[in-house]
Amino acid sequence: MATEGVQVGFTEDGIAALARIAAEVNASVENIGARRLYTVIERVFEDLSFAAPDKSGETVSVDASFVDEHLGDLARSTDLSRYVL
Repeated sequence: MATEGVQVGFTEDGIAALARIAAEVNASVENIGARRLYTVIERVFEDLSFAAPDKSGETVSVDASFVDEHLGDLARSTDLSRYVL
């Protein structure tokens, strides 16, 4: 049985938000380069990855508000960023 899966699209402001947060956390915690970007993306998609089976056929747009909704508070807290990102 084939499933459609979830379609994910990125807006320019979404890509910029991901890059900005990765750069800010690298500057404030420890600069681990592109590995930080990978971790940021992983955290942004954490909820979606668990909900994906229930969202089959849907399209998710990753824009700046999506990134902020799923990562904003975590990225703004240096203490949390140090351990989670």
